[in-house]
Amino acid sequence: MKNSQNSLTFISIIIPCRNEEKFIGKCLDSILEQDYPKERIEILVIDGISEDKTREIIKKFQTTKPKLQIRLLDNPRKFTSFAFNVGIKEAGGDIIILMGAHASYEKDYISKCVRFLKEYDADNVGGAMITLPWENTIAAKAIAFTLSNSFGVGGSTFRKGSKGPKWVDTVFGGCYKREVFNKIGLFNEILIRNQDLEFNLRLRKAGGKILLAPDIVNYYYPKSNFREFFAHNFKDGFWVTNPLMFGIKAFGWRHLMPLFFVLGLIGTAILAIFSLFFFWLFLLIVVSYLLASFYFSVKIVVKEKDFRYLFLMPIAFACRHIGYGLGSILGLGKLLISVGGR
Repeated sequence: MKNSQNSLTFISIIIPCRNEEKFIGKCLDSILEQDYPKERIEILVIDGISEDKTREIIKKFQTTKPKLQIRLLDNPRKFTSFAFNVGIKEAGGDIIILMGAHASYEKDYISKCVRFLKEYDADNVGGAMITLPWENTIAAKAIAFTLSNSFGVGGSTFRKGSKGPKWVDTVFGGCYKREVFNKIGLFNEILIRNQDLEFNLRLRKAGGKILLAPDIVNYYYPKSNFREFFAHNFKDGFWVTNPLMFGIKAFGWRHLMPLFFVLGLIGTAILAIFSLFFFWLFLLIVVSYLLASFYFSVKIVVKEKDFRYLFLMPIAFACRHIGYGLGSILGLGKLLISVGGR
């Protein structure tokens, strides 16, 4: 049996983190419970010089969990793209799995990643993300519902899931053949966010295949209040359009829908001052959005049997869409200013 285990592919897990004292322990515990042999796994935690107890927690795991091969590496430049690249350069595995500290993983996560990667001859494999509230508050639950709802996330398959394995444009985290990085390079360090999406777009352009397998399950814990959720989406939206300043396309067309929506709202609102047509067009956009938001909110009210969601879901949806759209507008504005200044 031991020889059989030693013949299994050696796996490198890369976990970028910074100030994750609330989440890193749960993440590492879920890796400890994996059914894949621990001696065939190394864990590279790339820390962005945390200022909380993150590093203490990791070091405690190193001393109290001898079954886990944990290495704590520094990421003085703090951002995720740098962390990924530090980890990839240090990784010794033939398969590299990117994991988020804000998530936990089913006990067969690694074994299923490896199995689907080999069975489908994919270059990258990921699973279904189940979004769960970190805090037991109605706002935290509304945010979690937003990120697993088709109205909230649009065509994001890994958030909504699928009935069976399917080829997609990107997945959460990702389980990669090491040769992928030898072929197309590392993550783009210009990008503070969306570096995984840009990398996967580059991978597909080079002929690579990305598989979503819904049997592979992880649990993601988003922001727990509307202010932080809005800010998070604003930053995500900004890093959809801002990379265009550097000639980098880090989005699919579905990522631009909030931009078009918010631009439509702002544009028709301004033009409505001068034209009755645009006034009615503005009202049409607003009413259509509110009706859609109300419809999906009612579905959640019925499912959860809690009338409070009728008031909170529209706020959560708006934080998602308007925050993302405004961020994209700022990114686009910086691009236009840059082009105009040349």
